[in-house]
Amino acid sequence: MEATFDSILLGFSVAFRPDVLLYAFLGCVVGTLVGMLPGIGPLAGISILLPVTFGLDATKAIVMLAGIYYGSQYGGSTTSILMRIPGEAASVMTCIDGYAMAQRGRAGAALCIAAVGSFIAGTFGVIALTVIAPPLGAFALRFGPPEYTALLVLGLIFLAYMSSTSLVRTLLMAGFGLLLGCIGIDVMTGHFRYAFDIKELGDGIGIVPVAVGLFGLGEILATPSKTVTAKVQSPKLGELLPNRDEWRQSAMPIARGSVMGFIVGIVPGSAHIISSFLSYGVEKRLSKHPEQFGQGAVAGVAGPESANNAASTGSFVPMLALGLPTGPVTAVLMAALLIHGVPPGPQLVTEHPQVFWGFIASMYVGNLMLLALNLPLVGMFVNVLRIPYAYLYPLIIMFCIVGVYEVNHSIVDVWIMLVMGVVGYLLRKFDFDPAPLVLGLVIAPQLEMSLRQSLVMSNGSWSIFYGRPIAGVLLALSAGLLVLAAISFAMKRRDWRDKLAEAETSDKA
Repeated sequence: MEATFDSILLGFSVAFRPDVLLYAFLGCVVGTLVGMLPGIGPLAGISILLPVTFGLDATKAIVMLAGIYYGSQYGGSTTSILMRIPGEAASVMTCIDGYAMAQRGRAGAALCIAAVGSFIAGTFGVIALTVIAPPLGAFALRFGPPEYTALLVLGLIFLAYMSSTSLVRTLLMAGFGLLLGCIGIDVMTGHFRYAFDIKELGDGIGIVPVAVGLFGLGEILATPSKTVTAKVQSPKLGELLPNRDEWRQSAMPIARGSVMGFIVGIVPGSAHIISSFLSYGVEKRLSKHPEQFGQGAVAGVAGPESANNAASTGSFVPMLALGLPTGPVTAVLMAALLIHGVPPGPQLVTEHPQVFWGFIASMYVGNLMLLALNLPLVGMFVNVLRIPYAYLYPLIIMFCIVGVYEVNHSIVDVWIMLVMGVVGYLLRKFDFDPAPLVLGLVIAPQLEMSLRQSLVMSNGSWSIFYGRPIAGVLLALSAGLLVLAAISFAMKRRDWRDKLAEAETSDKA
């Protein structure tokens, strides 16, 4: 314990150096801006600025790049709440209730809750990373392709079960997302599939054009014309901060999102995205008023925003302790360390303690910086709502098109966004939830890869999934959730028939 305390002190002595503080601040500022701009995302921001770090030492480089990563989780909530455009993929769920709160004049409260929830979750994640990184990293190492397959299947079914809408509709949307995720080059055989010879689809359909189309353009198309031309009132000073009831409603979702996000973040994959979906589903299921979700529920903002920040911190556990990247962002961060001659893994703590503990301590400082940056700017962000929709919506469409085009400089991505905008409009008209579609698209490549790797390992035998303890338990949980959903559906159907029979009896009487 004393050794850990001394190591933490060493880390803060590094993190509070003026030059390291400067680069942490730059990373937080750039990360916030990257998160706010639709279509950019942390991966693009880190990749663009990676060459800038070549002249820096390893500590400054990793501190700045990591600041961009978790700073983007903060910034992504801004455009989600104010314009219903997910600035970053992990902010997809924040669009739903955050934007609804903004329409009710509670944009300032939503932004404030998102910032505070992100700070609490990020700080919790750093504390957990400091204390339990080695044992958690060892557990994550036990996951092979069969375990990943079972975990992703459980995640999909869990989300469908937690959804208050139809289980079948939710799974249908997720299945559609999985089908879209199969477009592109088959990574195992090299075949170019389902792409109609459009070479730009070789890497598959991007998450950004789909998310921006479904949630940004789809919202604009679904908005009645009378609302488009309506004048938006200037927000009052007293409405910029949450009231006591909103703080109370956000407390437990922030706590649950922090714990859930960190645990999910340890598992390889797009954890910060998956965790926000899981958190939203859990809060909707646990709520005493699930009908409020989609109409401006505070928990629908507090939970997902906390979960994606905690997950972004949790993803550093296997990267730092084991040298295993949990996704493309941590892979780029690992590349940055390797470029500077610092190999991540079990030897990082012993051979480069200043880098490891300086990085950990800088995350404490970075979360404070982000809170200080975001809270004073809430009033300025909310003033965006003063712009009449007749002027604001054309600007939003322009930002959507420019942002999506800038990701890959591909006009095909713009067409995908436009098509998905029409799809999002139709889904809203027929009461389908578009969020599971995005989740299916996100996890499709990893689910397909892990499934096929598992079958290669077993020579085509499906017994590998129930022959391995962790995979078997996860699949058993999936089957249990499906059984519970079927029982719940049967009971509701029976109750509905009983009520109908009672109504017919009373009418005859």
